Amino acid sequence: MPTATGNTCKELGVLAWEKSHRKLRNPSLISEHRFIASSQLFQPNIKTSASGDRRSRRAEMAPRKGKEKKEEQVISLGPQVAEGENVFGVCHIFASFNDTFVHVTDLSGKETICRVTGGMKVKADRDESSPYAAMLAAQDVAQRCKELGITALHIKLRATGGNRTKTPGPGAQSALRALARSGMKIGRIEDVTPIPSDSTRRKGGRRGRRLRLISGTPGTERGSSSGAELGSAA
Repeated sequence: MPTATGNTCKELGVLAWEKSHRKLRNPSLISEHRFIASSQLFQPNIKTSASGDRRSRRAEMAPRKGKEKKEEQVISLGPQVAEGENVFGVCHIFASFNDTFVHVTDLSGKETICRVTGGMKVKADRDESSPYAAMLAAQDVAQRCKELGITALHIKLRATGGNRTKTPGPGAQSALRALARSGMKIGRIEDVTPIPSDSTRRKGGRRGRRLRLISGTPGTERGSSSGAELGSAA
């Protein structure tokens, strides 16, 4: 740094040394002593002891990288709501005699949140519509809804409908009960089975669907609305 006189500290140190060594007349010796003085005046203090060497090495070394504790970021999915406030979704339960669908959407019905069927939980085809498969499907749906922050559900229950059966299958009641037991709050329950004002012809023919009797003799047939039975009754 320059001082008040305009000289640096190094220059001042050399000048002070020259004043104390004016007896030297040889210019080569003067320049040599000048260099030695300048180098000695501004060298850092070096400790020759072993402990000093270790301390200086530690000071020069980079600091140790310890195990940095990473803050666990809590990722919350779903809408940001106040504590204790319910977030509703819509659970569409389609229970036929072949399978059971448990399908959760938002209130508009456009966005699917989770959908599990009874056939996804069992291996045998005959068990797809069973109450047990419907219960497992509903439990998976409830768990996924909790992860996404949905705490309550409106239920829309339906059967096949149309010109077929209007009665829900065996998995409907089991699925609804499993949702309630899993901690989901139930809002309104609505039956949305499609009922036609008029419909196309039902399949099965004029004589109806005929089933072969298991306990009877082979070849015998049973009709639900056969013309022969109607004629004998008349």
